[in-house]
Amino acid sequence: MSQTDDGADPRTPPVPLRPTRRRVLAAGAGAAALLGLAGQARARAADATAGPAVASEPAPGGLAPYASYWFPDSLPAGAPGPGIVWRSLLRWTPESDPDLAHNTATVPLAERFTPVPANGTARAGQARIASLVSFAPTAGNPSQGSPTADYYALTHWAYIDELVFWGGSAGEGIILAPNAPVVDAAHRNGVRVLGNVFLPPVAYGGDLRWTRDLVQRDALGRFPIAEQLVRVARTYGFDGWFVNAETDGGDSALATRMREFLRALRAAGEPHGLRITWYDAMNSTGRVGWQGALNALNQDFYEDRAGKVADTLFVDFRWTPQSLADSGALADRLGRSRHELWAAVDTESQGWNADVRWDAIVPRTGDHVVSYGFYRPEWTLGHLTDRSPGAFHHADDRFWTGESLDPARPAPERSWRAPATAVADRSTVTALPFACSFNTGHGLRWYENGRAASDTPWNHLGLQDRLPGRRWVVDTTGTRPSVTLDFAGAWRGGSSLLVSGLLTAPVAVGLHSTRLPLTRAGVVELVHATGSGPVAVEVGVATREPSAPGGPIPYTWLRTASADAGAGWRTARAGLAALAGRTAYALAVRITAPGGKPVVWRLGALAVYDGPRTRRPAPPTAATVDAAARQDGRAWLRLSWRAAAGAGGRPRHYAVHRVLPDGVRRFLGGTCGTALYLPGVPRAGRERTAVFEVRAVDELYAVSTPARAVLPWEP
Repeated sequence: MSQTDDGADPRTPPVPLRPTRRRVLAAGAGAAALLGLAGQARARAADATAGPAVASEPAPGGLAPYASYWFPDSLPAGAPGPGIVWRSLLRWTPESDPDLAHNTATVPLAERFTPVPANGTARAGQARIASLVSFAPTAGNPSQGSPTADYYALTHWAYIDELVFWGGSAGEGIILAPNAPVVDAAHRNGVRVLGNVFLPPVAYGGDLRWTRDLVQRDALGRFPIAEQLVRVARTYGFDGWFVNAETDGGDSALATRMREFLRALRAAGEPHGLRITWYDAMNSTGRVGWQGALNALNQDFYEDRAGKVADTLFVDFRWTPQSLADSGALADRLGRSRHELWAAVDTESQGWNADVRWDAIVPRTGDHVVSYGFYRPEWTLGHLTDRSPGAFHHADDRFWTGESLDPARPAPERSWRAPATAVADRSTVTALPFACSFNTGHGLRWYENGRAASDTPWNHLGLQDRLPGRRWVVDTTGTRPSVTLDFAGAWRGGSSLLVSGLLTAPVAVGLHSTRLPLTRAGVVELVHATGSGPVAVEVGVATREPSAPGGPIPYTWLRTASADAGAGWRTARAGLAALAGRTAYALAVRITAPGGKPVVWRLGALAVYDGPRTRRPAPPTAATVDAAARQDGRAWLRLSWRAAAGAGGRPRHYAVHRVLPDGVRRFLGGTCGTALYLPGVPRAGRERTAVFEVRAVDELYAVSTPARAVLPWEP
């Protein structure tokens, strides 16, 4: 019989819970709910969990769309707090969902491959990573980004297998569907995204009736909430559910019903590729008793005599090295992969300063014991005083790559075992055409062709590029310059790749791991600029992989045109005919500064394609203002259009511009779907109508002709 760390028998009623340091979204009144029980420390109020609110100013008429959240069936007593809407999932239908078009993800889940690891300690085919992230509060989480760059713009998808859209509270709602930008960005990188079912502890507003609502049967013996969860995931376009039952007071009959519910949920979702992760809280007695292990008390929620119940298990924070070893051994005996067990790693409060017994999860020698699950890695933004995009990405790179900021040359380990030193990265770059403008999904401005098309800060992860997974592998025999994503200038989007510092020898910067077919008509293209002296630029194409992890990548270097200071952005191309019939396994750039001088060099875009770039994508049609509210010379509106249909396939995304009376176009936003909310659009002088243009954007960032919509201003 397993016991918890403090020696308490998990079958007996627990002592009253004291808050832990792990904050989760809580009731509108500000009480904190908690995930498990890893230690005894102070909880913080709910309004501190996700940094500043990311919503723009309230929209007249309630036009702003938000990510969806529900209770299973019955609602709390009383009335919801300001800005909160109580909804019953049992009564939800797509037809009655006013925000459906704004919350639907459209990017399909991409297939991934695993290149030879960048270092000798990262291992392919072993430990994986789940990440539980709160991007914003439960209520008021914008469906499609917002006008601020202060946002957790996660880009290190290469190391993540599963992202949980974390949140929920007794005062708002306990079932959360992820918003479309997160899903679209994750899917582009081959990462599954799960919604969250959170049944909170009684001490923080949890009510056992919500657990019973969740697992209720109808007259035919079916589980209607399970069917609704599958319906939501399929309709919104995400990949399954994280189920966390922490409301105590149940019995073995309720536990049996919960297991049957999970089986029904998995059976209904599996044909559609949906997955379930079960959190180690409720056990087979029906009580909440966190095990910190896979063991006899919680095994039936993961695998019972009839087979698989959940796809993965998130092991509570109170694990020990022995409990993880035992968990892995039990998974082996069940015929399941031990790497389907996520060992919780609490990064919410301390980030890379967290005290973690790494060898219990991902030992340096021997096979990995289990996988690991990060709880709240958005600490990389939350702990900062300077929350600018550049400061955030520097911190986030350190979290995922380590202090060296080079996964091929890990720094000596201190307390933090960076994921890049243990887990092999993955990539989805397998088909032509491919392009990257180094856009992170947020920025201080929006750039088009090197010029600012909007001066408004923004975030929208759905507009994020597939960025290099290894940041940053730099090879030089001289001084290593700074290599970073920078927001002071860009070719397109909000950011560019900046190399700055003294170049005493040629510097090669590794970019994407790829599996691209090369043809006689193939072209690799760079858009770059230098703010210093002349810089010679070459592009590297590797037609084979390193012979071993951490080995050098054998690039073939192709010369392109040099960049001169003050010449602005320029496009350089190199033909790939000499490599025709082979496969590109990796891409890189190499720059040389004559005389070993300091450089400030930007890479604004990288593209690989076949033949000429003359085709434009098919345009959208039927652009329409669906709803609008006007106040004090500004308008809040919902815009929609019909998807582009043509031989070019599905667009990468759509871009929406405002056409001013003088003909100038200003970027207002973009989305991968076919609807966009536009807040606070100002009237230009005494114009009679505001004109909006919607264009399809393809994989090479070519744009279609526009579909136009107009909004009349009131006299």
